[in-house]
Amino acid sequence: MKRIAGLIGRTALSCWHHGSPRLPLAGVPGPPSSTCLQVRHLAAKQNKGQFKGEKFKSKPVKPEKQQKQEVEIKQRMTVAELAKAMNKDIDHVYEALLNTEVDLDELEPETLLEEKWIKEAVKRSGMKHKWAKLVETKVRENKDIQKTPPPDPAQLVPRAPVVTIMGHVDHGKTTLLDSLRKSQIAAQEAGGITQHIGAFRVQLPSGEKITFLDTPGHAAFSAMRARGAMVTDIVILVVAADDGVMKQTIESIQHAKKAKVPIVVAVNKCDKPQADPHRVKEELVGHDVVCEEFGGEIQAIHVSALKGDNLLELAEATVALAEVLELKGDPTGLVEGTVIESRTDRGKGPVTTAIIQRGTLRKGCTLVAGKCWAKVRFMFDEHDQDVCEAGPSIAVEIVGWKDLPSAGEEILEVESEQRAREVVEWRSYMEEQDKLKEDQQIIEAKQKQHDDSYKRERESMAHLSWRQRRAAMYRANKHKLIHRASEKTDMEELMLPVIIKGDVDGSVEAILNILESYDADDQCQLDVVHFGVGDISEKDITLAETFSGIIYGFNVDANKSIQQMAAKKDIPLRLHRVIYKLIDELKDDLSSKLSPTTEENIVGEASVLATFDVTVGKKKIPVAGCRVQKGFLDKKMKFRLIRGRDILWEGSLTTMKHLKDDVQTVKTGMECGLSLDNEELQYKPGDEIVCYTESELKQKISWDPGF
Repeated sequence: MKRIAGLIGRTALSCWHHGSPRLPLAGVPGPPSSTCLQVRHLAAKQNKGQFKGEKFKSKPVKPEKQQKQEVEIKQRMTVAELAKAMNKDIDHVYEALLNTEVDLDELEPETLLEEKWIKEAVKRSGMKHKWAKLVETKVRENKDIQKTPPPDPAQLVPRAPVVTIMGHVDHGKTTLLDSLRKSQIAAQEAGGITQHIGAFRVQLPSGEKITFLDTPGHAAFSAMRARGAMVTDIVILVVAADDGVMKQTIESIQHAKKAKVPIVVAVNKCDKPQADPHRVKEELVGHDVVCEEFGGEIQAIHVSALKGDNLLELAEATVALAEVLELKGDPTGLVEGTVIESRTDRGKGPVTTAIIQRGTLRKGCTLVAGKCWAKVRFMFDEHDQDVCEAGPSIAVEIVGWKDLPSAGEEILEVESEQRAREVVEWRSYMEEQDKLKEDQQIIEAKQKQHDDSYKRERESMAHLSWRQRRAAMYRANKHKLIHRASEKTDMEELMLPVIIKGDVDGSVEAILNILESYDADDQCQLDVVHFGVGDISEKDITLAETFSGIIYGFNVDANKSIQQMAAKKDIPLRLHRVIYKLIDELKDDLSSKLSPTTEENIVGEASVLATFDVTVGKKKIPVAGCRVQKGFLDKKMKFRLIRGRDILWEGSLTTMKHLKDDVQTVKTGMECGLSLDNEELQYKPGDEIVCYTESELKQKISWDPGF
């Protein structure tokens, strides 16, 4: 509406200054009648051959025909492209489309116009259109890379199994892995819970090697558990004997079944007095995990990860299952693998943890993962020791990535850096094309919705005069008018812009997945302005200042200069090591945006027995004679007069008397005289007077992330 009003005003002004001859207006005196027209007569030379006495006849001059400007148009032009083709500014296109079915309020410079509106804008501008010459666009050659065909079975060699440990949070998964590799990983973890995928290679006393993946059990890390199940050969399902089957236990079973991976059950914490392994196995049967004890094929081992009981038996069961599966790999050919985790290291740059599934990875190899590529500079194992090569089933950290690939991306080796750039460029191009198609579908759907709405509106007003139509349209569109400054401020306050930073890609993914469940937009909108991997940077502070947002960091740091910069600009930094504490603080920040609610607490009730007037000076003031039925009345508090079900008045008392004395409070059973601050109010016997207090309560956001 504002844009239309501005265009109409400017058009009118243009007509005033550059319009056709000015006509005398009513009430405005014209030029004086005595003014005469002065004509200067010029002598014309007589042409040769002209007879004497013949009047000279001048040839009429034909006005030159003004050539219309030609505008080259094409299908699917944006507003900005049309303005450029017409050699005009964008506002000119808006003016040309005034009083058409096009919704100017929805029109942006990048909005695509239909062919009829392109032609209409050109026509209204006094120009003519011509179609631009079609340029034959070459179909881009598919430069993507594909997996190499399966190898010859003769080339395959036995490989170590990849085993993923899964289960509910705090059921002892990491402690079990600690006992297997004689380390203290659990003691180093914040809050005592795993919040990343850990990849470790363990050599058993018998000599067999197993690559273990330790996945988080917390509800927030569902995507990490799914990735762990997709790259593994065997799943060890850890269930606490004293706790039984829980929510994330069931989810882990579903991930394993979806990936078609065999399961070995480890019933942990069997050393506790309240442990009941038999009950655990019975509960697992309800989820189609039938142990050998109940006639199934799934092995169930009773262990104590803390004391190290039966761990060798669990390892042997895993190795036996791996032998049955006859796991083999191809150490030759181009490398294939999967990104398990990715992070930004201060000294190493972008780093990924990957499982090699085919080929042998060496320094100098060129890899592609998603829209990122790498020239492998260094490789490290879980002990941060330099590794020269990594074959199938081995987990390594890879250094040399130009950008940070997302966790879960497939890694493929290519012949050269040039080939890697071609693949990344092609994938970026295809993603851009897909995005354009999605945007176009959204634009077309919105345009169709607007057209249908416009047609319905016109049909409903077809019987009205133009004045009635104008009044009806104003009433219908009143809510679209710009908000007052105070209203705008209130609206802006009900939004919380946030910036999310995490130590690894999987952590950021887990937090974003939680935020996707946010469903309290009617209370306060949550706007994720930016997210990324790495420590808090100056760019994050600048973004937070621009959007008046809050920075949430998970397992990341902010150096002293960044903290000082944030304090100086009053930017809150929320740094956490445990994910549920981060979400709790986010909920508190959202709740702080909400305006407090008013809670009413009734202190006392009184009934009006009689009414009378008291003369004060020259005034007659009505007084209600009351008896307190419940609680007490306090003169300082608020009061309400109720008749039947109607509230007649709310306010404060001017006078409260017991007998002839002014009093501050009156208790239950006592009689008193009350005069209200509204002297025109008439009381009636039977009316109720309620004494109450109001207190402000902080609202809490209704969003429940599920943990």
